[in-house]
Amino acid sequence: MIIIETGAGLADADSYASVAAADARCASLGLTAWAALAEASKEIALRKAVQFMASYRTRWAGRRVYQHQALDWPRYNVVVDSFIVPSIIVPVDVVNACIDLAVRAGNGEDLLPDLDTGSNAIKKDKTGPLETEYFQNTTDARERFVAVDALLAPYFGAAGGGNSMKVTRA
Repeated sequence: MIIIETGAGLADADSYASVAAADARCASLGLTAWAALAEASKEIALRKAVQFMASYRTRWAGRRVYQHQALDWPRYNVVVDSFIVPSIIVPVDVVNACIDLAVRAGNGEDLLPDLDTGSNAIKKDKTGPLETEYFQNTTDARERFVAVDALLAPYFGAAGGGNSMKVTRA
C-alpha cells in the first residue's frame, strides 16, 4: 500500500501523490494509457517518480521540516511568488510533477537510467599544430524533463541549491 506525504513529514511516506489524484490529473489531461494500468503498477510508477524527485534534493529552496521525514517535502523557508509556502503542505505543483513523472514511468520509461558519458569519439583530428575535437556528450540528467523542471522551478533555490535564499532590495 502506498503511503502519501500530506505535509505531516511522515517517516514512511513513499509518494507525494495518491493513485486517485494521479487518475484525476491524467483523465483531465487525456492521458488514457495511465487508466489502463493496474493499481499496483500505478503505485510502483508513483514510487519511481518520487525516487527520481530525490535527485532535486540539493536544488529545493528552504529546508526539510523534520529530520526523519522520508521525503523532501514538507519544507520551511520556501517563498514562491512573494508568498510563503506553508510548511505543513506539499505544494500542488510538487504533487503534479510527481504524477507527470509517474506517467512516464508507467509507460515504461526509465527515469533514472545510467548515463552514457560519451565514447570520446573523435570528431576532428588535425596534426599540425595539434588539434583534437571530440563529439559532445548530449546526455544531461539535469535537463531531461524540461516540463517537470519548469513546473518545479519556483520551488528551487535561487542558485539551484537547497541552502539558497532569495533576497530582494527595497
